[in-house]
Amino acid sequence: MAETKEIKTALISVFHKDGLEELLAKLNQEGVKFLSTGGTQSFIESLGYDCQKVEDVTTYPSILGGRVKTLHPKIFGGILARRDNDGDRKQMQEYEIPSIDLVIVDLYPFEQTVASGASAQDIIEKIDIGGISLIRAGAKNFKDVVIVPSKAEYGVLLDILNKKGAQTDIADRKMFAERAFGVSSHYDTAIHSWFEKA
Repeated sequence: MAETKEIKTALISVFHKDGLEELLAKLNQEGVKFLSTGGTQSFIESLGYDCQKVEDVTTYPSILGGRVKTLHPKIFGGILARRDNDGDRKQMQEYEIPSIDLVIVDLYPFEQTVASGASAQDIIEKIDIGGISLIRAGAKNFKDVVIVPSKAEYGVLLDILNKKGAQTDIADRKMFAERAFGVSSHYDTAIHSWFEKA
């Protein structure tokens, strides 16, 4: 397996934008293209960077009050495609699926919403679907993709970029995948816990 992978395109979908500026600046400096939705896309553009809309890739708008934005074969295909698999590469070409090399996610704040004493309806709306799916997809395909599963990991990626440029090796990607499944597991445990008590 090719150990080193270059980051060319980053999909960024985050709830908390704080702490992202420095990472975006470095990625932009390295020539990485940005792909995003809604508030995150507006934030990236407000910093003066070009950012392609997910909707322009999928040809679907954000629907159902924002419940469905990134859940689309062109996005998940771009993350899950095995770069060394001829069949996958052929299908990416056939269906015009872009390669996504880096996924940066910061999930809806489920636990904070529960702690705030919010209504059951508000709590349910803070169960992240797209974000958790992006985390799992990126982590599953760590052989080819870097997954940054929360704002706690922004600095970790920034350190790697500062040392190596827009390149990661398999150990970096596996470390992020492990942390990603940790985030996903913790998140689902919190949701399960709330449902048990609700």
